Amino acid sequence: MSVKINPLSRRPKQQRLVLAVRGAAGSGKSVFAASLADAGLGRLCFFDTERKGRLLPGSDGSHFDAIEVRHPDELPEFIDWALDGEGREQNYGCYALDSWAMYFGRKHRETLEAVRQRTGDPTAQPTAEELQSDQILFQEVLRRLCIDSGACVVITDQIAARGKEEREENELGRVLPMTASGLEYFVDVMIELAMKIDGFEQVRVARVVKSNSPAFPVGMTLKNPTFSDFLAQMADGPVPPPAAEEVDELLEVADAPVERFPTLEELLEQAAHFGLAHADVALASRYHCGTSDLEQLTPQQVKTLLERLLIRYGAEADVVELAMEPATNGNGRTARKRSAA
Repeated sequence: MSVKINPLSRRPKQQRLVLAVRGAAGSGKSVFAASLADAGLGRLCFFDTERKGRLLPGSDGSHFDAIEVRHPDELPEFIDWALDGEGREQNYGCYALDSWAMYFGRKHRETLEAVRQRTGDPTAQPTAEELQSDQILFQEVLRRLCIDSGACVVITDQIAARGKEEREENELGRVLPMTASGLEYFVDVMIELAMKIDGFEQVRVARVVKSNSPAFPVGMTLKNPTFSDFLAQMADGPVPPPAAEEVDELLEVADAPVERFPTLEELLEQAAHFGLAHADVALASRYHCGTSDLEQLTPQQVKTLLERLLIRYGAEADVVELAMEPATNGNGRTARKRSAA
């Protein structure tokens, strides 16, 4: 018996939300990402590319783990550590990346500097092919967090100059989607955070700008939101949460029978029983299989020669028991086997 994955075990069993938060500096993106720690999802792993997590209460490990990424190349390694390495011992239940803009900006700068150093032109720009190569690398970070983790994720981003990326893409035609709005392809919901004054109080307002869920229509707004508010909105939305039906992940399946091919020795034994010499078998092999070197025959070719031998001589002759389908003659009748006298 062998085992295989039961596809029905991969039906969604939990409410999971991958959310991107965009906004200007000081709009509360990091605070919102840290609210994952209070959403009842398990311990939060907070990847801090801006190294500002130290300003968030509880980031020293007392409430969640804020991991400072000092060089952008460390981020993929840290993600692997958390998902598949020793970090699994921390039992992380959710993840945050603060911020995507910092990671992308530093990696893109490395590409830009390499191009200008190679060309000697201080104003040179990467080609579309070079940007596409970068896109593959950047995409892996998002894929690991947003898809492979199987957990709730918040990724923060910045809005530097609204509309600038659309104009560049239309006019130049070579700004790739990943460089302008790559998060849109990996998240379920994207919101924009803005700080507003309500009377004498500051209020953070979140507006949904992209959504794959009917629970979050585009244009929907929430005041001073936390991640728990979004989970509650999912539970109250038009689509009920998935049923947690238990299904075995692995299925036992019977092993397929392995066909046994006759050996060359068995072929020669049968041929000798019918009074045929080694040279006769080699001649037949040359005609039917294209080679007279019997050592070069494949198992299937040996089987083919033995079947032809049985059809021609085996009606009333002795044969060795073989684990193979009985051969049939040209009239559709099965070649018969009998015991040795």
